[in-house]
Amino acid sequence: MRVVVVGSGGHGAVVLDALLRMREAGADMVPVGIVSRRDHGSEILGVRVLGDHDALETMEHDAVVLAIGDNRTRCRVAQELSQSAFCSVVHPAAVVAPDVEIGPGAVVLAGAVVNTRTRLGAHCILNTGCTVDHDCEIGPFCHVAPGVHLAGNVRLEQGAFMGIGSCAVPGVRVGQWAVAGAGAAVVADVADHATVTGVPARTTSQS
Repeated sequence: MRVVVVGSGGHGAVVLDALLRMREAGADMVPVGIVSRRDHGSEILGVRVLGDHDALETMEHDAVVLAIGDNRTRCRVAQELSQSAFCSVVHPAAVVAPDVEIGPGAVVLAGAVVNTRTRLGAHCILNTGCTVDHDCEIGPFCHVAPGVHLAGNVRLEQGAFMGIGSCAVPGVRVGQWAVAGAGAAVVADVADHATVTGVPARTTSQS
């Protein structure tokens, strides 16, 4: 499968590295180029940035993966490229239970652990070293940052962001486009569009 990576920032490099590691492990996935609004003509890990999103029209490829860390930007680009086929990326050093449902465009990075009966929505990110326990539901366009720990039966709604080192106790719901700040301990449901911080996490803003 010929894969184009969309995004040339730091997260783009990490996703590209995961693709290269998958290929080394025997997966039929070949990164054939990067498209981005910047860095045209440069190379990342030996793969060339070939132009902006319009370059996809002339590139021979089978699938696209969005390597954009910001949830709202990733959602917008997914809508712009809605006619593309999206592939998921699971780093060989991630541990994912066999029955986990992985949506199109989802990215699971090195050291992540995803336990049984969990569902990963389209274009979500499980970043380096996070853990997602049993029966969780990670909605589309969510981002679970490095070092996050989600207990069982946690539900992240569309676009929710769990900041680096944060955690959530069993059964809580984090609402649409809500944010849990770095190190937050989420012990109760978080409303849609709210930002929570601290231990225990408390609402600091609501849009």
